[in-house]
Amino acid sequence: MQIIPLNAVAYQSIKVPLSGQSVQLDIQQRTNGLYMNIWLNNTMIMAGVLCQNKTWIVRKAYFGMPGDLTFVDIKGNDDPSSSGLGSRFVLYYQEGQNV
Repeated sequence: MQIIPLNAVAYQSIKVPLSGQSVQLDIQQRTNGLYMNIWLNNTMIMAGVLCQNKTWIVRKAYFGMPGDLTFVDIKGNDDPSSSGLGSRFVLYYQEGQNV
């Protein structure tokens, strides 16, 4: 598993190479949770996905992503929020995780 470094801010857009692919993650805190848009090689493959603790985000191989992403609360069992990104809430990438 690879850790994707994040900052504890309400909105961020990061580009990271994952399994040889160019991936952009737009992460936004809203009043009812943390949401993510995923871009693969400059094409949006997922929009407005609710991020939850220990729940795979992509889930299906037909999106073209060579793996999957999940947030893990390392100090409890809460869903991620922007104030704890990069410290309490860690984003992991696992190659080949999709069904």
